[in-house]
Amino acid sequence: MLMSYVGHTMFSVFITWIVYLLSLKLFKKYNKPWLNPLYSSTTLLVLLLFFLHVDFEMYSSGTSLFSLLQGTAVVSMAVPLYTQWPFLKKHFQKIFVSITFGSFLGIAFVWLSAKALELKTEIIASLIPKSVTLPVALSVTETLGGIPSLTILFVLTSALISLIFGPRCLEWLNIKSKLAKGLAMGANAQALGVGKSFQWGEEAGAIGSVGMTMSAALISFFIPILSMMVW
Repeated sequence: MLMSYVGHTMFSVFITWIVYLLSLKLFKKYNKPWLNPLYSSTTLLVLLLFFLHVDFEMYSSGTSLFSLLQGTAVVSMAVPLYTQWPFLKKHFQKIFVSITFGSFLGIAFVWLSAKALELKTEIIASLIPKSVTLPVALSVTETLGGIPSLTILFVLTSALISLIFGPRCLEWLNIKSKLAKGLAMGANAQALGVGKSFQWGEEAGAIGSVGMTMSAALISFFIPILSMMVW
């Protein structure tokens, strides 16, 4: 059983590594947001597993290493938070009010739109946490009785759209504040938005991390309210 686990892990790591390198090379060559390796590598990996007739359960059983690395990557975002703490402390009130108002506005818009379209409650529960980081979104969906696979689709689609159109929208609105840009990208595009924010400087990246984590925390805190909204 141990050898089987090791074999599955080696296979999963190798095939994922190859696909990611190809996706990263493609992204660097054409420099298009929609070619972000998170999405292009996922698509290529699904196609590769399908054409090679690889059992998904076998591949999935060897991906525990990626879960560990993902957790490490998320924790590493605390470093810029620490180095930029005086800046964050100075603007804490603005950050808190903006994230709180933005989170409630986003939830209300999704809920009202879903009700107007007469969507099923399971779909509404899957759609509500679309703008928070994936692990939190899945937890919220399970609590509300949603469909995890739909939530994954909604979260990734929301992040991709925010990554593509967010910077253009901020530029069109002539928003130059690193605080506003980082907060908007982190709260809407999650980890991808944080990565984009760091391109504008460490302050923007730190604010992006705050936007991502605070929006996720607020969604989790208000689960009872969301439950009443959905059902």
